[in-house]
Amino acid sequence: MIIRDSADLCYPHLYNNSCKKPSLPWTEVVPVQITLALISMITVALNLLVIISVSHFRQLHTPTNILLFSLAVSDLLVGFISMPGEIYQNTSCWFLGDNICFLYNYLCYIIPSTSVGDMVLISIDRYVAICDPLHYQTRVTKRRVKVCVCLCWLCSVVYNILFLKDDLIQAGWNNSCYGECVTAVDLISGTFYLVFTFFAPVTIIIVLYMKVFVVAVSQARAMRSHITAVKLQHSVKTIAKKSELKAARTLGVLVVLFLITFCPAYCVYLAGVESFSDSSVFAVDFLFYFNSCVNPVIYALFYPWFRKTVKLIVTLQILKPGSCETIIQSIN
Repeated sequence: MIIRDSADLCYPHLYNNSCKKPSLPWTEVVPVQITLALISMITVALNLLVIISVSHFRQLHTPTNILLFSLAVSDLLVGFISMPGEIYQNTSCWFLGDNICFLYNYLCYIIPSTSVGDMVLISIDRYVAICDPLHYQTRVTKRRVKVCVCLCWLCSVVYNILFLKDDLIQAGWNNSCYGECVTAVDLISGTFYLVFTFFAPVTIIIVLYMKVFVVAVSQARAMRSHITAVKLQHSVKTIAKKSELKAARTLGVLVVLFLITFCPAYCVYLAGVESFSDSSVFAVDFLFYFNSCVNPVIYALFYPWFRKTVKLIVTLQILKPGSCETIIQSIN
């Protein structure tokens, strides 16, 4: 019979049903949690800059930027909810109750699902812009993109409740002891979740961007080739704008990093978390969270408009009357 010290329990008065407090040595926990906390704050700050930029400056209200706005919102929620929740669970017992536990897990399902949906929409946007430039302006309008973004969030909210319906009916039923916050789905539900949230979207993203890459390369070669003025006049109508090609390259980097950071996490959970060490699981979780921090960095590196809007925001020039009408150069 194992005798436990009540001081090591989350709820000492519930001796037989209480979970044990996290017992990892502080030399391992503190550096990791400080790193996660810093990444969390940076993630919130950078994505907030993206959200303010796109929402405040009227010239940035383009279909592509609306998609980036939605992605920034989901990334901000990762830094504001998912990362702090991860820190809290690894350093303390869960004292917030079963209902808050359900809400936290539910949000942690919604956020990545929405990010995946945003990436699919971004891939479709670039596919139409590069492969069918003549109809891009009429097919991809701000109104349609806003509707698609709203549907993406709505479907994610409704879709994920199906996998957590048991927790909704009876919150905390997966917990083996008091002071724990876990959730689980059955094999069939987990399989459907992986197919619709991972395999199908990733397949669509890869196929669309492979087509975009092939067309973009051929168009770039056509632009560089020495052709007659007559041929140029006929072909320029069917070649995407140079700015669209540049946007495709930039968003291509975004998509590639998304796949690099998201795929390991899904693969680990597909194989079974119990098959990997705690350090391996933490590594893929860290990579998963880090994606939300690195996205705004990509905008800063590749988009001059983002660097200019950040300067205007930081210097509080956006508080001036009429600042929303400021002309932002080099959009997309």
